[in-house]
Amino acid sequence: MSMTFDPVAPKRPVNLSLNAALVEQARALTGNLSAEVESLLTAFVQQRLRERDAQAERLRCSATAWNAYTDRHGSFADEFSTL
Repeated sequence: MSMTFDPVAPKRPVNLSLNAALVEQARALTGNLSAEVESLLTAFVQQRLRERDAQAERLRCSATAWNAYTDRHGSFADEFSTL
């Protein structure tokens, strides 16, 4: 999957509320906590975009199948319509 953001876009500070003990443990494990968080956030965004695209594809397939059924058999609602 291609990158979903501009990797050379300017950085900006953000406020996050994180568990202080967890942050200290993470800082002890990496020299660049910001880069680690950005990497994790990138993976999160890409996963969610894949999930969204997969759901959209499932919905497209469902609509196509329903339209094909309607083309072959007519509208299900027509059987009960009083118009």
